[in-house]
Amino acid sequence: MNAETLSASGQSTANVSKKGIWGWMAFDWAAQPFHTLLITFIFARYFASEVAPDAATGQIWWGYMLAIAGILSAMLSPVLGAIADATGPRKPWIAAFTLLTVVGTGCLWFAVPGGGGITFWILVAFGVGMIGVEFAAVFNNAIMPDLVSRETLGRLSGNAWALGYIGGVFSLLFVLLMMVESSPGSGHTILGIAPIMGLDQIVRGGERAVGPLTAIWFTIFIIPFFLFTPDSAKPERIEGAIKKGLVELASILRTLPNNKSLFAYLGSSMFYRDALNGLYGFGGIYAGGVLKWEATQLGLFGILAAFTGAIGAWLGGHMDDRFGPKKVITVSIIVLIVVCLMIVTTDRQTLLTMPIAQVPGPFAAPDILFYICGALIGAAGGALQTASRTLMVDQAERGDMTKAFGLYALSGRATSFLAPMLVALFTGAVGKSMMGLSDSAAQRVGISPLIGLFAIGLILLIWVKQYKSEN
Repeated sequence: MNAETLSASGQSTANVSKKGIWGWMAFDWAAQPFHTLLITFIFARYFASEVAPDAATGQIWWGYMLAIAGILSAMLSPVLGAIADATGPRKPWIAAFTLLTVVGTGCLWFAVPGGGGITFWILVAFGVGMIGVEFAAVFNNAIMPDLVSRETLGRLSGNAWALGYIGGVFSLLFVLLMMVESSPGSGHTILGIAPIMGLDQIVRGGERAVGPLTAIWFTIFIIPFFLFTPDSAKPERIEGAIKKGLVELASILRTLPNNKSLFAYLGSSMFYRDALNGLYGFGGIYAGGVLKWEATQLGLFGILAAFTGAIGAWLGGHMDDRFGPKKVITVSIIVLIVVCLMIVTTDRQTLLTMPIAQVPGPFAAPDILFYICGALIGAAGGALQTASRTLMVDQAERGDMTKAFGLYALSGRATSFLAPMLVALFTGAVGKSMMGLSDSAAQRVGISPLIGLFAIGLILLIWVKQYKSEN
């Protein structure tokens, strides 16, 4: 066996077909509508504006829900990763968490306007779906280094993220064209037709239906992964393997400070991915509350962000292979810091801190600026996520990929409560209570802590080594 036949994890790639590669990438296509339709553009805004009492309260409740789901993910991801490394195959785990995602998202259909007395259970259902999709991603990411050589790992990660963003565009287009009204009370979508399947806009059927749509989408499009992508072999002896895996995980955690590069990278990604998730999680709620956008405007914003995200992921993967993932991550974080500054200094009466006259219509100066910010968030976020997976592979030991990506999930979730918690606290306790601001102004204050999280992540990157030029 020569070096060209070895994957990034040291496994033979002889049994990895093109179908196997495409099957693995299909996971990102299958999972992306959860993030595009539910977290960022459609359901989160609908929950805050129609299910919760008001947009600011909705932002607070949504923040606490994301925080709790993040804490649970952080606690369990490395443990499950250690168990999976010990027992071998990852597909059974992915199947189980796919089922969890499908059940949770399917239940979002019951999120009627005003809550109907089940608002708490809607938040629980969304949290269950979120935990499912996050855990499934941990095990899917761990398979990636088994498929191609390290030299082409960035390209594979970038292509998969790009395919995922394209899936997000298609799902969002379907929702806008076929399911939701172009404006409240219009009775038709932007195609000029009534919402399909008799979706009643009085009870916001189009927005509620994105939950079941996400469940069906995930179920169908993850099938190629299970059919064609190779999995790890089952070890000859499992007896005692789980205990051994957990002991090894505990040893890794104890000695983690001695591995300066890994320790710094986990810390860096902990903060910058938390900030990025904060942007995704509150972007739709923010635009709905501050700019008063409806579902159609948010959908167009989402299409633009997803389109540029696909370009950013694809280009970021190629730049990763050429310059290394660390440089791609650094540039992406700087762009996102600038975007956050633009967002928090703009509303209907203010453009980049400068007072402006309010102009009617959907394309006033603040709207245009926010569309530009969306394009930059998509491109920089796509490149950032692409490079983050490959830089994690550079820090991991062979044979411990699931455990490593469990730690990666831990770093992404250990403070995942921090961004939503800070947004909730700065919106409520600081903006509304302490400063006595309006809902719109309080939401702007609530987003500002994300800038600090990005900055901390950028500083910690200084101590991180990568495969290309530094090892």
